[in-house]
Amino acid sequence: MKKTSIDPRIDKVLFTQEQLEEKIFELSQWVNKTYKNSSNLIIIGLLKGCLPFYAQLIKTIDVDFVSDFMITSSYGGKDKSSGNVKIILDLVNNIEGCDVLIVEDIVDTARTMTKVVSILKSRNPQSLKVLTLLNKPSNRVVEFEPDNYGFLIKKDDFVVGFGFDWDEKMRQLPYIGTIKKTIV
Repeated sequence: MKKTSIDPRIDKVLFTQEQLEEKIFELSQWVNKTYKNSSNLIIIGLLKGCLPFYAQLIKTIDVDFVSDFMITSSYGGKDKSSGNVKIILDLVNNIEGCDVLIVEDIVDTARTMTKVVSILKSRNPQSLKVLTLLNKPSNRVVEFEPDNYGFLIKKDDFVVGFGFDWDEKMRQLPYIGTIKKTIV
């Protein structure tokens, strides 16, 4: 594997490409085990941030599933949530009676996730679980805990890379790092 140069806007790399790939493989095995008997699994990605995580995750999922997406927004290009969660794009598929797995990049304040979970539960799925790559309970403003997560973020750092953005940029970085305070 080639050595990745670090973007000069990055203060510190928290999770390398190799660490991400290893953890995402572990999470895919959790999905395989959790849904091994499901015949009606729908995996819903919350765009845009989940895209690299989602794409890597599904490569090693052995269970048949339907893929769907939602677009939500609460940041508006800033480094802090506005508190106003908007559903910009809703699902294409009917989830009634289905096993639903929401794939998210980060559960931070949990405002977005609690709104999405509430909306989707009202559509009567058979089951509903949340899988997130990053879990940041120190920023919660509403009580919520995902069913599984990849990494725990303990600090109040603003992360970029691997789908996480700063003003819609830096999503393409193959690692997750903190952005320099002079940029934020």
